[in-house]
Amino acid sequence: MNSLTDEQKLNEKYVMMTQTPVRRLILKMAVPTIISMLVTSIYNLADSFFVGHLSTEAVAGVGVAFAYMAFINACGFFFGHGSGNYISRALGARRVEKAGRMAATGFFSPIIIGSIAGMFGLIFLSPLSRALGATEAIVPFSNDYLRYILIATPFMMSSLTLNNQLRLQGNARFGMIGIASGAILNIILDPIFIFVLKMGVSGASLATAVSQLFGWCLLLEGTSRDGNVHIRFKNFTPTFEYYKQIVKGGLPSLMRQALSVVATICLNRMAVRYATLGEEASVVAAFSIVNRIMWVCFSIALGIGQGFQPVCGFNYGARLYGRVKQSYLFCIKLGFICLTLMGVAGFLFAPEIIALFRSEDPDLIRVGSHAMRWQCVAFPLMGLCTMTNMLFQNIGYTWQATLLSMCRQGICFLPAVFIAPMFWGLTGLEAAQAIADLLSFIIALPFAIHIVKELTAKEKTVKGEA
Repeated sequence: MNSLTDEQKLNEKYVMMTQTPVRRLILKMAVPTIISMLVTSIYNLADSFFVGHLSTEAVAGVGVAFAYMAFINACGFFFGHGSGNYISRALGARRVEKAGRMAATGFFSPIIIGSIAGMFGLIFLSPLSRALGATEAIVPFSNDYLRYILIATPFMMSSLTLNNQLRLQGNARFGMIGIASGAILNIILDPIFIFVLKMGVSGASLATAVSQLFGWCLLLEGTSRDGNVHIRFKNFTPTFEYYKQIVKGGLPSLMRQALSVVATICLNRMAVRYATLGEEASVVAAFSIVNRIMWVCFSIALGIGQGFQPVCGFNYGARLYGRVKQSYLFCIKLGFICLTLMGVAGFLFAPEIIALFRSEDPDLIRVGSHAMRWQCVAFPLMGLCTMTNMLFQNIGYTWQATLLSMCRQGICFLPAVFIAPMFWGLTGLEAAQAIADLLSFIIALPFAIHIVKELTAKEKTVKGEA
């Protein structure tokens, strides 16, 4: 990071992030992240789509294994957001050396943790499947899917970290190339491994593992380009101070994703409990498919929010609070519009969309359609919740961001998933996520009002000092 080229690139980036009109800047940052999130979500959905042509139990097995994928996401986003938010603010304050040390620490840590997690998962494979919510009929399929995912865990974790580091530096294009290339490769390999090589569910898992490794290599190569903070092992600084900063910036993501693991497991178990005898696999598979479909839709809002984050970090570090507020309000409006359009389309065409995955199973289509329509009703509310959470996380307001991140899949969802079915049976379980989304919005609204007032006050203070 000592070359003249790197220094010039970083100065150019600073000027771009702090002087470009925020609407144009956010759209520029958001388009690559939206593409990355969409492609990633679609290739996660592709596994369910291709496996759906095998059996309902196979789809359920992939759905159960998705809880472990959520664990990988939890660790990857924890280190990625924790280190990336720090890097963003450090570059905004022009502390390049500290940014380099944080980049290396954030990258190598998930490789170590992912290696340990993958090893223990392989040793205790069947107990892991049962713990994630698999019934005896589903365990063989979840084992087949988990096996290669466990081997690839360190690369999957660290690739998420690299993607977020690049994005939060304002280089979302490099992250998009790495993530999207791996995702496209996954979609190509899925039918080859599953049907041509007759590997079944194991083929879907191997396709994901190979694709993630390929994307990881591209992302790592992207960090060596001019204008990016380079990853060097000599900068690996596993000290209390750096991990403190990672926790400060990454705890909200960790809690959100960790609760997603718990929520998925609880949903799987409650689906088995409230399903009619003999329909357990259909109900588990239905919720798995709906969650992945809605994640594709939600990825648009997440992509907007992730485009907002580097703009927020740079400008907050530069004490340009008016630009932070302006970009925040713009993203809330844009997110609301996009989620409303997705919600209306999902509500109208729910049965047809679910049938694409397993048209042979009418019980799966019925349960999936109801669950999807419930979620679509409350979907537009998530724009404000998502942007508010990302704002607090990016500016270092850890407890507020952590609380907001815990709402949708934890504080609001877990009570709903246990209480609603007590009154309405399976219908209550189908409506649980919509109930949680409404409650999350009610909690987030006063935080949103407060932070806008605070940013306005900070903006006036800075102008007064000038």
